Amino acid sequence: MNHNFDVIIVGGGAAGLYGAIQLPSYCKVLLICKQEMTLCNSSLAQGGIAGVYKSPEDDTPELHKQDTMIAGGFKNNPESVQILVEDAAMAIDSLLKLGADFDRKPDGSLHRTLEGGHCRHRIFHHKDTTGEEIVRTLMRKVKTLPNVTILESAMMVGLQKTSTGFSVNVRKGDAFTIYNSHFVLLATGGIGRMYAYTTNSKIATGDGIAFAHDLGAKILNLHLIQFHPTAFNDHHTRECFLISEAVRGEGAYLLNCNKERFMDRYDERLELAPRDVVSHAIIEEKNRTGSDNFFLDISYKDSDFIRNRFPMIYQKVLEQGYDMTKEPIPIYPCQHYLMGGIQVDTNSETTIPHLYAAGECSNTGVHGNNRLASNSLLEALVFSRRAALDIATKLPTVPDAFAEATFPETANTLPMPKGTRTEIRQIMQNSYFVIPHQAELLNGFERIKEIRRELYSEPYAVTPDLIEAKAMATNAYTILKEVL
Repeated sequence: MNHNFDVIIVGGGAAGLYGAIQLPSYCKVLLICKQEMTLCNSSLAQGGIAGVYKSPEDDTPELHKQDTMIAGGFKNNPESVQILVEDAAMAIDSLLKLGADFDRKPDGSLHRTLEGGHCRHRIFHHKDTTGEEIVRTLMRKVKTLPNVTILESAMMVGLQKTSTGFSVNVRKGDAFTIYNSHFVLLATGGIGRMYAYTTNSKIATGDGIAFAHDLGAKILNLHLIQFHPTAFNDHHTRECFLISEAVRGEGAYLLNCNKERFMDRYDERLELAPRDVVSHAIIEEKNRTGSDNFFLDISYKDSDFIRNRFPMIYQKVLEQGYDMTKEPIPIYPCQHYLMGGIQVDTNSETTIPHLYAAGECSNTGVHGNNRLASNSLLEALVFSRRAALDIATKLPTVPDAFAEATFPETANTLPMPKGTRTEIRQIMQNSYFVIPHQAELLNGFERIKEIRRELYSEPYAVTPDLIEAKAMATNAYTILKEVL
């Protein structure tokens, strides 16, 4: 196998796959997936993809922009938001042409649903498994591209700048291989597994963000973390099942421990307030009632409608002993999404030339302080395409030669202490969950500094566990420093 490529893409979710599709056919691409291609946060996205596409006259990109800015507390980058809403139609049209199976009305037109923070029905979806359908569609296309080499169950364990671009050290099984490229696109997803409870997949430890940080790229607003208000309340698993925002969009009520609606105490938009507002309201209601028992209730709707609209959610909660057509289901806020990340420009290029980032690991400024529902899949597509277009314009200017860096630390054999990642998760959960816990923050920050110093100074064996622990410690350090 050739070890030299024009572009190395790290991450096989929506951003990585769509970026590979958008690159020109003469561009040699290596796509590195940490585990199997279907394991990514993109596949877990339930609600849908937002956009104004062949929409009724009462919806416009400007209204979509307005909703995005309101949800983000007007801390968004207006230029990036404008790009997002204007390119939405192109992204959705591209997915449909690639064969994405979005739900349709009986007359054959595309069905649009409503979610919190949106003033119009503009969410396109595939039942309640939209992310899975989009990833499946993109993956099917990528596998037909002769210029793209796919490397699954392979983990980036080193990233270095060279005179001609970058060298990426990859561990697959017990073997280490160095690949070289002129450009790198990081599409490594979020940081959910830095928390004790998250809706993210098990591989979401923020590896790409940490590697970019260590390379000297600017990291911005990593503390802007979205805690989804309606994760299924299972305190026994780290990966909490998400009850989609679309359930509230279809009319579900939020109930407190007394099975009473309570959102009228906190926001006039009630259950359709943006996610951060609802999560804060739940915490305030918990403090008021002294109970962390909360419920989501859509059982008053027609049972066939519920089963057909939310087949996956219905089946998942039924397996846990709850029939959402007949009773409320237990929910509670949970770590869900990262708004900040690797700082990029409107072409998705980082502060390091030829290093790009797209998707959840990047900070485009689109989301501001809080992501509007169903903007994440759209952002992944719009800005990975812009990265691909920018790379394509620069490809003719790069040299034909490839320099290769060395990674001597792969010879280390000392085992990393057990429990390191668990301790980091508990520090984050105690220090910064929905609302910063001032009493825990400083002690947590000091302990994270110690852990990070040890992980980077001791000659521990370069294993997936070590890479994840180093990423978690680096990102926790950045987050708590920003919060403090």
